[in-house]
Amino acid sequence: MNTVFSVSQFIEFLNDSLAALVPYGDVAVEGEVANFKISQQKWVWFDIKDETGILNCFMTTWDLKVPLEDGMKIRAYGYPKIYQKSGKFSITVKAIELVGEGALKKAFLMLKAKLDAEGLFAVARKRALPRFPERVALITSNSAAAYTDFLRIARERWGGVEIDVLSVAVQGIQAIPEVVGAFRYINAHAREYDVCVLTRGGGSMEDLQAFNSEEVARAVYGSAVPVVCGVGHERDETLADYVADTRAATPSHAAEIVFPERLEVLQSIAHYCARVNRVVESNVQTRQHAIHSAVSRLDSFFARRVEFFSHCSERVGSAGSRIAERVRAAQQNVAHAHARVSSTFEHIFEKIFERVAYNERILKTLSPEAVIQRGYSIIYTADGTKPVTSISQVDTGDRIRVKLKDGSLLAEALKNLNSLF
Repeated sequence: MNTVFSVSQFIEFLNDSLAALVPYGDVAVEGEVANFKISQQKWVWFDIKDETGILNCFMTTWDLKVPLEDGMKIRAYGYPKIYQKSGKFSITVKAIELVGEGALKKAFLMLKAKLDAEGLFAVARKRALPRFPERVALITSNSAAAYTDFLRIARERWGGVEIDVLSVAVQGIQAIPEVVGAFRYINAHAREYDVCVLTRGGGSMEDLQAFNSEEVARAVYGSAVPVVCGVGHERDETLADYVADTRAATPSHAAEIVFPERLEVLQSIAHYCARVNRVVESNVQTRQHAIHSAVSRLDSFFARRVEFFSHCSERVGSAGSRIAERVRAAQQNVAHAHARVSSTFEHIFEKIFERVAYNERILKTLSPEAVIQRGYSIIYTADGTKPVTSISQVDTGDRIRVKLKDGSLLAEALKNLNSLF
């Protein structure tokens, strides 16, 4: 007896059968693109065809990583499916690879124009490489000849540099995510590296496709450390080359750019040392000549001064006796004057001392302390800062301070007696 399905059940049955025959994402279909279109900036529709057949394909814009247009030859990776609403058979595409030099060249030029317009190739943004790097990140396949060539040149030219190898696929569908992941790791550890080298050997344009992808180009552009790109042979060019801070023609050339030549550095040091020695010797000779000239001028100056003072001494000698006599007379006059002045000042000081003693006796007689010593007292306000000179300054109950000859009393005014007198 035949099995009866509803339409939806039968489509689901067919999709399950297709999934069992062709595991998810395990089919790749190669052909030429036709009827390419993008809907709502989200959905991508196109046909893939050959001489005798045609398949409808569907994918999302975020899975479309390469520029596409009609006529390009591609390899589409995805899985077959029948859609319930339309009953239409199609390939749900998850990734695309360009096939053939024509398609690759066309996509290369389209993406190059786009990235150039965004400024990813601008010379002004390119960074200088460190003269003597201490730690280098190398992104390549550790099974490729580019890897061994780079390390060999690095060891020959310079030593003592730590090279961290981030091994990735450099060809095929896995190359792009692995290279992008390597740059993501470097950015997370940017402080540990002085420079990053992205390299692989030569090949066809299809072999180098990963290095012409938008994802890798933007990963190079977004690198937190300077990037040297040495992909392919000298005639090869990739978008990663254009974006990198420095382009190398080959992997070996990349090593020559990154690492200084030991012999050249030694020669440069010797050259600079010789220049420094010449400058120092020249400066010493210049200073010696200046010192000799200064000493000669000083000798001449002092000789003229000695001659001048000798002549002056002869002239002074004849007048010395006359000057001595005048000095002795002046000394006598000064001695007499000093005696007179001393006598006068002694008389004045005696008068002053007598006057001061008299005034001192008067002040002591009139001093409040003298009055207290005779049995009187002085009344102050309670804080002792102001004397009470009138009864109007004190009210009944106010506190007052009474100063006697041998101390003070704190008292309280009990009554105002002004009315009793």
